[in-house]
Formats: sequence, C-alpha cells, structure tokens
Amino acid sequence: MPIKFGVHTGLQNTTIADLQSVWRRSEALGFDWISIWDHFYAADAVGTHSLEAVAAHAALIAATSRVQCGSLVYSAGYRHPAVLANTMTTLDQLSNGRVVLGLGAGWLRTEYDAYGLDYGTPSERLRKLEEYIQCMRLLLSEDRANFSGEFFDLTDAACDPKPDQARLPIWIGGGGEKVTLRIAAQHADGWNVPFMSPQVWADKAAVLDQHCERIGRDPSSITKSVNVGIAKDETDLVAQYGKLTNAVRAGVFMGSVQEMVDMAGAYCEAGAEYLIVAMRAPFHVDVLDMFAAEVIPAVRTA
Repeated sequence: MPIKFGVHTGLQNTTIADLQSVWRRSEALGFDWISIWDHFYAADAVGTHSLEAVAAHAALIAATSRVQCGSLVYSAGYRHPAVLANTMTTLDQLSNGRVVLGLGAGWLRTEYDAYGLDYGTPSERLRKLEEYIQCMRLLLSEDRANFSGEFFDLTDAACDPKPDQARLPIWIGGGGEKVTLRIAAQHADGWNVPFMSPQVWADKAAVLDQHCERIGRDPSSITKSVNVGIAKDETDLVAQYGKLTNAVRAGVFMGSVQEMVDMAGAYCEAGAEYLIVAMRAPFHVDVLDMFAAEVIPAVRTA
C-alpha cells in the first residue's frame, strides 16, 4: 500500500484564521490527512496560549472536504468518554465520515495541575486509557453500552445517533512498549508515535506486531503512523519546539530534499502507512509547498 502523507497542526500561538489557511492549503496540495492536538496550554509547557481541541477539530472539518480529519491525541484525562463519544459522532456526521479519533494517556502535568485534574501515576493514566478506549468503542458501536471499571462505569448508556462510519477508527498514541503498545494491539484500529528516528520507530512497530501475535491478531489490521517535524534550519527548529528541541530532533526533517526523501523512505520501508508532518506556528507554508512538490512524489515513485 502506498504511504499516505498528512499534516498535524499545533494549536498554540496561532489563530483559527491562520489554521484554516494552512488546512485548506494542505488539502489543495494533496495531503491525505490533517489533525489537531488536545492541549489547554502550549505543549512546550512554557506558554499558555492554545486553542481548544474539539472546536478546532470542527473548524478543520468545516475548512476541508476530502482529507481525513484526525486528532493526535485526545487525552483520556480531560473528558468523560461519553462526552467525547457523542462529540465524535457529531463531528463524523459533520465531516461525512472523515473523522479518525486518536486517544492518549496524557503527559503535560502543567495542565492537569492548573485545572485541578487528577494527573495520577503513569500506571493509573494507562489503566484509565485502556478503559477509555473500550468505553469509546462500546458507545460508538453498540445500541446500549455497559462497562464497569476502575475509572468509568456505563449502564445501558446510549450514544445516539451513531457516526456516519460503520466503524469510526480509533488510534492510540504513544510508544511505551509494555503497556501502551499492548493496549493498541488489543483495542485500536491505528497507532501513532511522534518524533522518533526511522530505526527507533521500526523497533517500536516490531514490538506492536509482537503484541498482536501474542493475542492472535493480524498486525496488518492496525494502521501504523509516525509524526515528524520539519524545519528550515536549527534556528527554526528551536523556534518551533523550544525546550523540547533535543527530544524531537531525531524525528525532524531538515537539510536537502534528498535527505528528506531518504528519511521518508526509511519510515516507509519500516512499515509506516502514514507520515504526518507536524507543524507549529509560525507556519512556514513554503516548506510545506516544497515537501508536497518535491519530497512526496520522490518517495511515492521510489
């Protein structure tokens, strides 16, 4: 299957007007996917300016007509699953069946502490995520959902109407090998992880496949994807990612077109089905134009 390309737009330090311009441009350039994130504050934990995710997701849908409209990722700690299930149903109808729901355990403690949300231990957040994805699938697919867990309980709970899609895809975001990838293997339709080199990504994908094999699931039934950064140079990289620069560097496209083609090809060879370019304001659309015009065609014809 030919690799698909997407754009992931951060919601910090920007406006809906600027985002819609980027979204429309991305769709016109031929990208297959556009997504938003879920943060209350800037994701570098320095600033506080970030637009709200659900409203931005709806704005993305309204600004486009063809691309898949994803989320990377909604935090299991921010909304009850029944709230998000009803929201996703409405968004999927609004988009005529183009929504992909990404879920994650959450990681930016600053947001939790600021709003009095229970952050919990890593183990607690992952247990909550596993319950969350099960609740979401039940609510989105069953007439009545029943679930009894440590964090969530559903009793003959209805999510009515249903999404346009017979099975709205749910992806899990994260790279934890023991728990997160097991959750993805057991419950998810897709998997995403950001800012890893092709080799590290390949190693994670292999672990996901092993989890699938242990439970008797075909590994190819899970869509595998990676988020990568793109920067003009070191100055631009630091401007985008601040104190997170060193953490993301291995998964950022910089340098010549050929270097980008080679890096994209390495992800493709490792089994990535979606390569999603993560962008943050200020959005350099000239870089996006270059990537669409020179990198994508070279990868697809390689």
